[in-house]
Amino acid sequence: MTSVTSRRTRLLATGLAVGALIPVVAAAAPAAAATPTVSCTSAKAGLADKLKRDITAALANRRGTVAVGVYDRPTKTTCTLRASTAFDSASVVKVTVLATLLWDAKKHNRYLTDTEASLAKAMITKSDNTATSKLWKQLGMTKIKGFLAAAGMTQTKPGANGYWGLTQITVTDEQKLLKLITAKNAVLSDNARAYILKLMSQVISSQRWGTPYGVPSGVSVALKNGWLERATNGWRVHSIGAFKGNGHDYMITVLTQGNSTMNYGITTIQGVAKAVHRDLAAS
Repeated sequence: MTSVTSRRTRLLATGLAVGALIPVVAAAAPAAAATPTVSCTSAKAGLADKLKRDITAALANRRGTVAVGVYDRPTKTTCTLRASTAFDSASVVKVTVLATLLWDAKKHNRYLTDTEASLAKAMITKSDNTATSKLWKQLGMTKIKGFLAAAGMTQTKPGANGYWGLTQITVTDEQKLLKLITAKNAVLSDNARAYILKLMSQVISSQRWGTPYGVPSGVSVALKNGWLERATNGWRVHSIGAFKGNGHDYMITVLTQGNSTMNYGITTIQGVAKAVHRDLAAS
C-alpha cells in the first residue's frame, strides 16, 4: 500500500501539482443531493437546447460529482450545472492568487518585482506549488479576501493555515473570475488581464488537458487545471478555460470530485468540453 506521503512526493516529483501540501485529515463528505439538471439559455435560436442535450449526454453514466459553467459573450449563451456546489480548489486557485497579486500591485501603483514575476510564471505555466505557497504567504488573508470581495466572488472561501489547495470554489465564482480576465473591468487593469491570459496560454504541454479538448482551429486557449486526491471523495479534477475566435468569446469551467483516478476525471471534463466546442463552432 503506497503511503499518502510517498504518493504525494511522487506526484510533486513528476511535476503534477496536487494543489498544496494537504493535511491528512479529510473534510467531511457532503450530504448526497438530488441530481440537478443542466440549465442553458441563449440568444441564438436552438443553441441552448442543443448544449443542454449534449452536455447531459456527455455526463451520462459518468460517476462522481460534476459541476459545469459555460458562457459565450456574442451569443449570450449560459449553461450551468451545480453552479453553487463547493469543491476543494486544488491548483485552480492559482489564477485567483495571480489576480490578487496584480490587483494589489495596481492599488499600490507598482509593477511586479522580478521575483514575483518569476514565481507567477512558475505557478501558472508549471503549476508550481512552492511558488504558489510563497505568493499566498506574501499576500496574506486580508489581501486575498479583499480581491475576492472586489471581484464579487462571494462563494469562494480561502483555505486556512496556508492550505491554499483546500480553498472552496464554485462554478459561479470561477466563471466570474474568467469574465474579469477576459473583458475590461474596474477590478483588473487591461495590462493585468493580458498578463494573466498570456501565462494561462503558456501552460506546459503535459498540463494542457481538460477544457481545451476539441477546441476548433483558430481559437485561442487560456487555461488552468487542478488535481488532488484525498481520503474522501477520491480525486478532485478541475479545468477552467477561456477561448476566443471564429466569432465566439467563451469560457468553460468544469469541477469534479469522486473520481476513481485522475484520468477518469480528465475524461469526464473532456467529454463536456468537446460537446461545448462542437456546438458553439456550429452555431
